Amino acid sequence: MFRDRGVEIKTPDQIERMRAAGLVVGRTLELLREAARPGVTTGGLDRLAAEHIRDSGALPSFLGYGHPPFPATTCISVNDEVVHGIPGDRVVRDGDIVSIDCGAIIDGWHGDAALTVAVGEPPAPALELMRVTEEALWRGIAAAALGGHVGDISHGVESYVRASSDFGIVEDYTGHGIGSAMHQPPNVPNVGRPGKGVKLVEGLALAVEPMVVAGQPWTRTLDDDWTVATDDGSLAAHFEHTFTLTPRGAWVLTAIDGGAAKLAELGVAYGGE
Repeated sequence: MFRDRGVEIKTPDQIERMRAAGLVVGRTLELLREAARPGVTTGGLDRLAAEHIRDSGALPSFLGYGHPPFPATTCISVNDEVVHGIPGDRVVRDGDIVSIDCGAIIDGWHGDAALTVAVGEPPAPALELMRVTEEALWRGIAAAALGGHVGDISHGVESYVRASSDFGIVEDYTGHGIGSAMHQPPNVPNVGRPGKGVKLVEGLALAVEPMVVAGQPWTRTLDDDWTVATDDGSLAAHFEHTFTLTPRGAWVLTAIDGGAAKLAELGVAYGGE
């Protein structure tokens, strides 16, 4: 590992350890996707995640993070909550959309990903918000190539959302570098111009995480000092993956298949093993 102007560049072995952490994250999120049913509490989902991460030989990235220390294993944000929701007694109901953000550590290396789950039968506009947000994530990853720049990813996210919808893009929270710490330089905004920002090189790992809202993109932090919600009460969706670039192409470290299927659909070379 070395750092170039504060950006951590990983060795192939270190990327492999991030892949191990990423698989724990991906499998935990799939477990929670299936468990997110009407009547479950957000705290119950968090306990399920904590058990699975521990049984997988990993540690949670989020527990104890920040100031004040985050008190849970996952961030679970419901409906108008954008990100950083604290799990607790809240009961998930039919028609809710639930964003789940999860991080795990193996041998000191992090993986970080998020998804938004439809519980029961949300209205069609909520499902469209989720679809656009998830697709924007993949369009951002698909825009990345060795020798390109972080702005290419940002532009990929933004241009898809703008062309596909009237939804708002939250700009106050961004993706980020990731590796031996969960949050590292560089930031990966969800709006931007191609050709700008840090150069994309082999060994750089990034978490891309669009947060898209049905209304205006302004947010507020609730009294718990963590949960971020939309100002206007509109619905929010959040999807995230950790990925890297190899000479062969993109490798999505938190996708169970490494991103192979979706990248092929988008006509992008798969760089995993």
